[in-house]
Amino acid sequence: MAGRREVPVDPGAGPVQRFAFELRKLRAEAVGLTYRAMAQRAGFSITTLSQAAGGDRLPTLPVVLAYVRACGGDGEEWEARWREAVEEAAFEEGGANGMDPPYRGLARFEAGDSDRFFGRERLTSDLLNLVCRERFAAVFGPSGSGKSSLLRAGLIPALRHNQAGGPRLAAIRVLSPGERPFGTHSRLLTPADTGSAADTLVIVDQFEEIFTLCHDPEERFRFINLLLAARLAESRLRVLIAVRADFYGRCAEQRDLAEALRDATMLVGPMTPVELREAVVKPAAARGLIVEQALTARLVDEVAGAPGGLPLLSHVLLETWLRRRGGKLTLEGYQAAGGLDGAIAKTAEDVYTRLTSQQADVARSILLRLISPGDGTPDTRRPARRAELDSTRHPEETALVVERLARARLLTLDGGNVDLAHEALITGWPRLRGWIEQDRERLRIHRKLTEAATAWAELGRDSGALYRGALLAAAEEAFPAIDADGGLTSMERDFLSSSSTARDREEEAAARATRHLRQFAATLSILLILALTAGLIAWKQYRTSEQQRHQAFTAQQIALSRQLAAQSASLLESNPDLASLLAVQAYRTSPTKEATASLFTAAALPLQRRLTGHTKAVESVAFSPNGRTLASGGEDGKVWLWDMVTGRPHTAPTEDTEGAGVVVLSADARTLATQGLDGKVRLWDVTTGKRHTTLTGHTEGVGSVAFSPDGHTLATGEEFGKIGLWDVATGKRRTTLTGHTGTVRSVAFSPDGHTLATASDDKTVRLWDVT
Repeated sequence: MAGRREVPVDPGAGPVQRFAFELRKLRAEAVGLTYRAMAQRAGFSITTLSQAAGGDRLPTLPVVLAYVRACGGDGEEWEARWREAVEEAAFEEGGANGMDPPYRGLARFEAGDSDRFFGRERLTSDLLNLVCRERFAAVFGPSGSGKSSLLRAGLIPALRHNQAGGPRLAAIRVLSPGERPFGTHSRLLTPADTGSAADTLVIVDQFEEIFTLCHDPEERFRFINLLLAARLAESRLRVLIAVRADFYGRCAEQRDLAEALRDATMLVGPMTPVELREAVVKPAAARGLIVEQALTARLVDEVAGAPGGLPLLSHVLLETWLRRRGGKLTLEGYQAAGGLDGAIAKTAEDVYTRLTSQQADVARSILLRLISPGDGTPDTRRPARRAELDSTRHPEETALVVERLARARLLTLDGGNVDLAHEALITGWPRLRGWIEQDRERLRIHRKLTEAATAWAELGRDSGALYRGALLAAAEEAFPAIDADGGLTSMERDFLSSSSTARDREEEAAARATRHLRQFAATLSILLILALTAGLIAWKQYRTSEQQRHQAFTAQQIALSRQLAAQSASLLESNPDLASLLAVQAYRTSPTKEATASLFTAAALPLQRRLTGHTKAVESVAFSPNGRTLASGGEDGKVWLWDMVTGRPHTAPTEDTEGAGVVVLSADARTLATQGLDGKVRLWDVTTGKRHTTLTGHTEGVGSVAFSPDGHTLATGEEFGKIGLWDVATGKRRTTLTGHTGTVRSVAFSPDGHTLATASDDKTVRLWDVT
């Protein structure tokens, strides 16, 4: 006769119903197994076994283990499941009637928790005044002093409710730096509202992460500079950073950051006994609960002398609330939770010891991955992406373990990120502290490996980003290939494997190259001996030939030198310049006694050359940059261009009817600028001698002109303090620079053409950026 069908149970209704549903599923997988057959195997009645999976209440552990054995299940695994269900049921019972816990445990206070954030009113007021006064400020405090909670549950609500007395804010943004602060958060440092005078406040919590997680100095430098820009009023940003006190010295190493923090810091100190009493009593009173006076006195006495004791206090209060009696938190519940020093360890140990051996192994791997071991500083927590936790070590258990640790408030889950609930867990749980000490060096290597593997993946698995040398050797020793459960992610294993493969290939290539080089060296040695022998014979033959050729050449040089010296002597009176040149060439050809005599004779001649052609006074001369051309301008209205090799003019004189007061050649010697005595500037083509254009548009006289090094721009110094910049190709004025109060007497470009210097009657020299 078939048994009566069981009433359906909803696994989403709670931990009791979910546990019953899982028991039923286990029985269903043992096909054809009836409760009668189970009773015969288990030693419990049919009624007891059916009620165990009824979903009304949790069965006892012996009944569960008997049920599981009868179905062929794993007793160790189901004992862990039962303990988890018991814990969840106890928590639901403690938080029944829709009551939220009055305490946050290890989790930080958020902006919506101001109704349970007490004892920091004075500090919140001081911080509000600091933010109103300074555009860039910092809060320093030791780990566990409550900085993060102060910012979120203290400052942010105070700013929102105190807009009349504080700065006008368009938005408040909260961020933590992470591994790549500039690349990740630069957009958050853009003002939210560019159309009004309201500022955007950016709160950078856990600022010390730029030293513990960001290992790229350039990335760190750019992020700090981005924050420091808030000091400028026009930036429309305000920045407040929260820094662990033991990183104060690291901040002082950054010169600009140290300067900005000189008068803009606040230190978060320990709470006074009165403040501690408010933090204990008022959150409970806000929910209609009472804290036993003996418990309050005990907590205030213990926390007042405990550095970093606030997270321990918050955690033990939450655990005591879960063990409350009616509406009262008692000293007995506090002691059952493990007390101030033992609450975290007790909670963590309770969760850990209820895990199976595989789950415990996964938990250890997860927790160590969330630790950044200190180097001269205390160990810190390290947020990680959820995908990073899925290592080769039992990946099917990862999600379950993360969920259990989060439910116990040992971890926090934020989107795709997982983090320790508080650094107090590192110091407060002896088991975790022991793991860290045992694997400290391996953890340091692992953190560097994770960072390098991430960079390698972001670069498209570029072989240039792989490990080599000592880094690869250390990583291979810490994570040998034979250790399949090394705790590495697939990306990290691929990175390390690719590094090893690349190293092996490079060594093989080097070995092949060495063999080839040795073979080549042997062959080359033989060839070299043969070449040296042949070379020695050829050298002897060459030496004989060279000596013969040199003797013939020397005789020719002596004859030519004497001939040039004779020609020089014959031209001393008629053409002394040519005579001097011939004397020099004779001596250079061969220093014969005839050449020496002609050189001394030429040296005694006066050195001068006259260029004639002007009929009136010459006002200005200018060499081309290569020194081959000279330009001259005079009152007769003529401009001459002279060839300095021959002393003759290049072309017929150029007519400037108003006279040329100043002449200037462009760098390529193709364009000539003249400043007439009428104050006008004219441009000429040096090749043809024709006028190119006359600059128009300046009503005042021009006192000086100068070409830019590229020859494309002409600068003119004018009366009444004006400077004109002209396009040489078109003759059009590009722009007018103003600023002098007197006539501009001189203008000059820098060699790179980026800067123009001007001098004026106003006794000043000005530099202009003309780019």
